[in-house]
Amino acid sequence: MFTRMDNSTKKDWEHIANEHMPHIQDMPNRIIKMLRELMYIRGGFAVHQLEHCLQTATLAKRDNADDEMILLCLIHDIGKVISVLGHGEIAAEIVKPYVSDDTYNILKYHQDFQGKHYYHYQGKPRDLRNKYKNEKWYDKCVKFTDEYDQIAFDPMYKSDTLESFIPLIRESFKSPTKIIN
Repeated sequence: MFTRMDNSTKKDWEHIANEHMPHIQDMPNRIIKMLRELMYIRGGFAVHQLEHCLQTATLAKRDNADDEMILLCLIHDIGKVISVLGHGEIAAEIVKPYVSDDTYNILKYHQDFQGKHYYHYQGKPRDLRNKYKNEKWYDKCVKFTDEYDQIAFDPMYKSDTLESFIPLIRESFKSPTKIIN
Protein backbone atom coordinates (compact mmCIF):
# COMPACT_ATOMS: atom_id res chain seq x y z
CA MET A 1 0.00 0.00 0.00
CA PHE A 2 1.19 3.50 -0.77
CA THR A 3 1.67 6.32 1.71
CA ARG A 4 1.39 9.05 -0.93
CA MET A 5 -0.98 9.13 -3.84
CA ASP A 6 1.77 10.11 -6.24
CA ASN A 7 3.41 6.74 -5.43
CA SER A 8 0.26 4.69 -6.06
CA THR A 9 -0.24 2.09 -8.77
CA LYS A 10 -3.15 0.89 -10.86
CA LYS A 11 -3.23 -2.24 -8.69
CA ASP A 12 -3.56 -0.07 -5.56
CA TRP A 13 -6.55 1.74 -7.03
CA GLU A 14 -8.22 -1.48 -8.13
CA HIS A 15 -7.84 -2.74 -4.54
CA ILE A 16 -9.27 0.50 -3.16
CA ALA A 17 -12.22 0.34 -5.56
CA ASN A 18 -12.97 -3.22 -4.43
CA GLU A 19 -12.73 -2.21 -0.77
CA HIS A 20 -15.18 0.64 -1.31
CA MET A 21 -17.80 -1.59 -2.95
CA PRO A 22 -19.50 -2.80 0.28
CA HIS A 23 -19.91 0.81 1.42
CA ILE A 24 -21.38 1.81 -1.95
CA GLN A 25 -23.75 -1.17 -1.92
CA ASP A 26 -24.92 -0.23 1.59
CA MET A 27 -26.30 3.13 0.42
CA PRO A 28 -29.98 2.09 0.72
CA ASN A 29 -29.46 1.23 4.39
CA ARG A 30 -27.82 4.59 5.08
CA ILE A 31 -30.72 6.44 3.42
CA ILE A 32 -33.20 4.45 5.55
CA LYS A 33 -31.16 5.23 8.68
CA MET A 34 -31.12 8.96 7.84
CA LEU A 35 -34.88 8.91 7.33
CA ARG A 36 -35.36 7.21 10.71
CA GLU A 37 -33.16 9.87 12.35
CA LEU A 38 -35.60 12.51 11.12
CA MET A 39 -38.03 11.18 13.73
CA TYR A 40 -35.99 13.07 16.33
CA ILE A 41 -36.18 16.43 14.56
CA ARG A 42 -39.34 18.43 15.05
CA GLY A 43 -38.06 22.00 14.84
CA GLY A 44 -41.32 23.56 15.98
CA PHE A 45 -43.51 21.88 13.34
CA ALA A 46 -46.71 19.98 14.15
CA VAL A 47 -45.05 16.69 13.11
CA HIS A 48 -41.49 15.38 13.24
CA GLN A 49 -39.50 15.48 10.02
CA LEU A 50 -39.85 11.76 9.27
CA GLU A 51 -43.63 12.11 9.39
CA HIS A 52 -43.38 15.20 7.19
CA CYS A 53 -41.35 13.26 4.60
CA LEU A 54 -43.74 10.30 4.78
CA GLN A 55 -46.72 12.62 4.31
CA THR A 56 -45.04 14.32 1.35
CA ALA A 57 -44.25 10.97 -0.30
CA THR A 58 -47.69 9.55 0.48
CA LEU A 59 -49.38 12.58 -1.08
CA ALA A 60 -47.34 12.07 -4.24
CA LYS A 61 -48.02 8.33 -4.29
CA ARG A 62 -51.76 8.83 -3.87
CA ASP A 63 -51.62 11.39 -6.68
CA ASN A 64 -50.14 8.66 -8.93
CA ALA A 65 -46.83 10.51 -9.24
CA ASP A 66 -43.94 8.63 -10.81
CA ASP A 67 -41.35 6.85 -8.66
CA GLU A 68 -38.82 9.63 -9.08
CA MET A 69 -41.24 12.20 -7.62
CA ILE A 70 -42.20 9.86 -4.77
CA LEU A 71 -38.53 9.28 -3.96
CA LEU A 72 -37.83 13.02 -4.11
CA CYS A 73 -40.70 13.64 -1.71
CA LEU A 74 -39.45 10.97 0.65
CA ILE A 75 -35.81 12.07 0.85
CA HIS A 76 -36.06 15.83 0.37
CA ASP A 77 -35.23 16.67 3.99
CA ILE A 78 -32.61 14.02 4.84
CA GLY A 79 -29.99 16.77 4.87
CA LYS A 80 -31.54 17.99 8.15
CA VAL A 81 -29.88 15.02 9.86
CA ILE A 82 -26.62 16.90 9.28
CA SER A 83 -27.80 20.54 9.36
CA VAL A 84 -31.11 22.34 8.99
CA LEU A 85 -29.25 25.22 7.37
CA GLY A 86 -28.47 24.23 3.79
CA HIS A 87 -30.32 20.93 4.17
CA GLY A 88 -31.47 20.94 0.54
CA GLU A 89 -27.95 21.30 -0.78
CA ILE A 90 -26.71 18.62 1.64
CA ALA A 91 -29.42 16.16 0.56
CA ALA A 92 -28.74 16.88 -3.11
CA GLU A 93 -25.03 16.15 -2.78
CA ILE A 94 -25.61 12.95 -0.77
CA VAL A 95 -27.81 11.42 -3.47
CA LYS A 96 -26.30 13.04 -6.58
CA PRO A 97 -24.78 9.83 -8.03
CA TYR A 98 -28.13 8.03 -7.74
CA VAL A 99 -30.71 10.50 -9.03
CA SER A 100 -31.52 12.41 -12.20
CA ASP A 101 -30.25 15.94 -12.72
CA ASP A 102 -33.83 17.19 -12.27
CA THR A 103 -34.17 15.53 -8.86
CA TYR A 104 -30.73 16.78 -7.84
CA ASN A 105 -31.67 20.37 -8.70
CA ILE A 106 -35.08 20.18 -7.07
CA LEU A 107 -33.50 18.91 -3.86
CA LYS A 108 -30.80 21.54 -3.98
CA TYR A 109 -33.09 24.53 -4.59
CA HIS A 110 -36.41 23.52 -3.01
CA GLN A 111 -36.11 26.10 -0.22
CA ASP A 112 -36.12 28.91 -2.78
CA PHE A 113 -39.43 27.50 -4.02
CA GLN A 114 -40.84 27.02 -0.49
CA GLY A 115 -40.04 30.63 0.34
CA LYS A 116 -43.16 31.66 -1.56
CA HIS A 117 -45.20 30.37 1.37
CA TYR A 118 -43.38 31.92 4.32
CA TYR A 119 -40.29 34.01 3.55
CA HIS A 120 -42.27 37.24 3.97
CA TYR A 121 -42.58 36.40 7.68
CA GLN A 122 -38.78 36.40 7.87
CA GLY A 123 -38.25 39.60 5.89
CA LYS A 124 -37.01 37.72 2.82
CA PRO A 125 -38.23 37.92 -0.78
CA ARG A 126 -40.96 35.41 -1.65
CA ASP A 127 -40.12 35.22 -5.36
CA LEU A 128 -36.74 33.44 -5.30
CA ARG A 129 -38.19 30.62 -7.40
CA ASN A 130 -38.47 33.00 -10.33
CA LYS A 131 -34.73 32.86 -10.98
CA TYR A 132 -35.24 29.21 -12.05
CA LYS A 133 -38.18 29.86 -14.43
CA ASN A 134 -36.18 28.75 -17.48
CA GLU A 135 -34.91 25.51 -15.96
CA LYS A 136 -36.44 22.33 -17.36
CA TRP A 137 -37.16 21.09 -13.81
CA TYR A 138 -38.99 24.28 -12.73
CA ASP A 139 -42.57 22.99 -13.16
CA LYS A 140 -41.71 19.72 -11.42
CA CYS A 141 -40.30 21.66 -8.46
CA VAL A 142 -43.40 23.85 -8.29
CA LYS A 143 -45.56 20.72 -8.17
CA PHE A 144 -43.35 19.15 -5.50
CA THR A 145 -43.28 22.21 -3.26
CA ASP A 146 -46.82 23.49 -3.75
CA GLU A 147 -48.83 20.27 -4.03
CA TYR A 148 -46.90 17.92 -1.74
CA ASP A 149 -44.20 19.42 0.49
CA GLN A 150 -45.79 22.58 1.88
CA ILE A 151 -49.06 20.86 2.84
CA ALA A 152 -47.49 17.86 4.63
CA PHE A 153 -47.53 18.90 8.30
CA ASP A 154 -50.88 17.45 9.42
CA PRO A 155 -50.73 15.33 12.59
CA MET A 156 -54.05 13.71 11.61
CA TYR A 157 -52.95 12.60 8.13
CA LYS A 158 -52.59 8.83 7.68
CA SER A 159 -49.26 8.44 5.94
CA ASP A 160 -47.93 5.25 4.44
CA THR A 161 -45.20 3.69 6.57
CA LEU A 162 -41.49 4.00 5.97
CA GLU A 163 -41.43 0.24 5.45
CA SER A 164 -43.80 0.60 2.49
CA PHE A 165 -41.22 2.83 0.77
CA ILE A 166 -38.21 0.60 1.44
CA PRO A 167 -38.46 -1.28 -1.90
CA LEU A 168 -38.32 2.07 -3.74
CA ILE A 169 -35.32 3.16 -1.65
CA ARG A 170 -33.51 -0.15 -2.24
CA GLU A 171 -34.11 0.00 -5.98
CA SER A 172 -33.20 3.68 -6.31
CA PHE A 173 -29.98 3.46 -4.32
CA LYS A 174 -28.74 -0.01 -5.28
CA SER A 175 -26.06 1.40 -7.54
CA PRO A 176 -24.96 4.84 -8.70
CA THR A 177 -26.22 5.96 -12.09
CA LYS A 178 -23.40 8.49 -12.47
CA ILE A 179 -19.71 8.48 -11.63
CA ILE A 180 -18.97 11.38 -9.31
CA ASN A 181 -15.48 12.08 -7.97
